[in-house]
Amino acid sequence: MKKIENKLESENFILESGEKIKHLKIAYHTFGERKKDSKIIWVCHALTANSDVSDWWNGLFGSNQYFDQEENFVICANIIGSCYGSSGPLDEKESNFLDFPLLTTRDMANAHELLRKELKIQEIDLLIGSSLGGQQAQEFAIILKEKLKNLILIATNAFHSPFGIAFNEAQRLALLADPSFEACEKNGGSIGLKAARSIAMLSYRSYEGYKKTQSETNFHKRDDFKASSYQNYQGQKLANRFNAYSYWYLTKAMDSHNVGRNRISIRDALEDISAKTLLIGISSDLLFPVSEQGFLAQTIPNAKLEIIDSIFGHDGFLVETELLEQIINEFLNKNQA
Repeated sequence: MKKIENKLESENFILESGEKIKHLKIAYHTFGERKKDSKIIWVCHALTANSDVSDWWNGLFGSNQYFDQEENFVICANIIGSCYGSSGPLDEKESNFLDFPLLTTRDMANAHELLRKELKIQEIDLLIGSSLGGQQAQEFAIILKEKLKNLILIATNAFHSPFGIAFNEAQRLALLADPSFEACEKNGGSIGLKAARSIAMLSYRSYEGYKKTQSETNFHKRDDFKASSYQNYQGQKLANRFNAYSYWYLTKAMDSHNVGRNRISIRDALEDISAKTLLIGISSDLLFPVSEQGFLAQTIPNAKLEIIDSIFGHDGFLVETELLEQIINEFLNKNQA
């Protein structure tokens, strides 16, 4: 699949709060050839991903994967606030990384809309997002209205739950416990980020998932358990590739997600989505339980709910790609996307 990395720059991007990003940058990738009859697929990525969707959603996107077809033109933009090329707290024009303005998922969607107009895309055949990506996709779908044909929302919600906010706050407390975080050094908070990710992993997986992958065969052990090593590994893995200040801002954006804010109501906002919509939930998802996708399916017109039976919790959207492909294929064939 032909892959191109690019960047859009714009001045004085106004946020939902009224604050501005003076010099907005949006890093994005496109995949495939944009032809007259190309299907336009827009991917909204999750919390710590980047705009190279083939890098983190293997099985659906990439060479010889489900969406690697000549008739598809795929776009994925790095969300503002991230550390993978779009405007964020590490911008050199920011004197203090914690002075960056608070962001919302609506701000992210407005940045997507700015990019859509820049690329002169009149209509999107499919918008897809999971987790924080699904939160963005809802806001983007409300903006797009009839310009969007099909919408797929995976393991996401219409507003973030108190439980989800509590998990994010626990992670931010881990960042604050690292003295280097408030010192606002470029690599500050890396130890706190490792601990934060370890906390997050508990919400991304499930009891049965840990039991399957981290159980011990040596019942005489007193220390150095597989589950302990796994938590350390996952925490360090993120600390090596991501930034603590972006993590701070993106978790706060997730917390503030509410499609009803400054609109008549949550229901009214969701009822404004005109695209044919597929909701996918994961049976063991602790962070975004299937009841939240059920509410979306009941409220968005022309929506259908499918549940994936998996022990891998919220991370099932990255693990269960074969099941996702089957469900998505049936939905798109029915709607000829």
